[in-house]
Amino acid sequence: MRKVILSILAGVVIIGGSFFISRWIVNSKKDRRPKAQKVIKTVFVDTVENQTVPIMVSANGNLVAKRRVELFAEVQGVFRPGSKLFKAGQEYRAGQTLIRIDASEYYASVQSAKSNLFNLITSIMPDLQLDYPEYFPKWQQYLNSFDLDKTTPKLPEIESEKEKFFISGRGILTSYYNVKNLEQRLSKYTITAPFNGILTEALVTEGTLVRAGQKLGEYISTGAYELQVAVGKTYGDLLEVGKEVELTNLEKTKSYKGKVVRVNGRVDQASQTVTAFIEVSGENLKEGQYLEANLQAKEASNAIEIDRSLLVDNESIFVVRDSILDVIEVSPVYFGEDKVVVEDIPDGTTIVSKPVSGAYAGMLVKIFEEGQKPAE
Repeated sequence: MRKVILSILAGVVIIGGSFFISRWIVNSKKDRRPKAQKVIKTVFVDTVENQTVPIMVSANGNLVAKRRVELFAEVQGVFRPGSKLFKAGQEYRAGQTLIRIDASEYYASVQSAKSNLFNLITSIMPDLQLDYPEYFPKWQQYLNSFDLDKTTPKLPEIESEKEKFFISGRGILTSYYNVKNLEQRLSKYTITAPFNGILTEALVTEGTLVRAGQKLGEYISTGAYELQVAVGKTYGDLLEVGKEVELTNLEKTKSYKGKVVRVNGRVDQASQTVTAFIEVSGENLKEGQYLEANLQAKEASNAIEIDRSLLVDNESIFVVRDSILDVIEVSPVYFGEDKVVVEDIPDGTTIVSKPVSGAYAGMLVKIFEEGQKPAE
């Protein structure tokens, strides 16, 4: 019996000692894991000040020269060198020769026809002096002014039926109009610049055999350009002829003043847009340059303009009330490419001005202040 009691007491002592030792070990162990800290995100805010916001409709396109000429050959011959090289980028003044095609052979035939006309008129002069002496002086004066090296002058005005029958019966009218036809064709061997401009395309070079109907190049005026833009039919009434339009380049570094000069009277069925042509001038403008036109559509009163990224489901935005995010409904009146114009926000409301990742109504936040590093 004594051994049993001793055994029981020894067991109790051992169990009790183990319990106290384990508690000591547990209490002596330090927790090295840092306690999780609650992160309060920093938000950027703006205070609402409603005002009248002009709604601008943007349209874009590429510049096209207002005056352009496609050069085609109407005659055949060898392209002869001129005072300037026929190369793209070459500038010309109005009246300067762009292209000169060798016309020596054709010129000889024109001179032959002019000589025949002169001889024909000379041959009728004796009969004219005898039968119709009253008409002789003006035809004599015509012969005196006739120069084979110059353009054939216009025939004297026929005053009566007798004179008409006499001149026509000798074949003079037929010969005269044949000469004028040849001279007209001779002028096509030389193409001159119709206005001050620049050659934008050259498809032939000196010495090339040019054929009738062949395209030779393109010539444009550098003074004025046109921008073709398409605007939705909702804003089609904005495109009035004579209305001034602000134009900007792609980088938004330069602006130009344009004017609507033409408006298409038809709505494009596929895109439901109206096409307008805006005239613009400028020293640094080039054909093909991309420009953007800003048309003022209307004005929204009691509104503000914010980034589209701030809209939640296109109908609400986040506001800050006592360091807590909340959501209020707004009324968008115009959606731009990056901006949106909204109404129905009370003045003095503190709205979030930059998107906050993971934002929700009731989220605890703090407002960013100058010099403060925003929390991630």
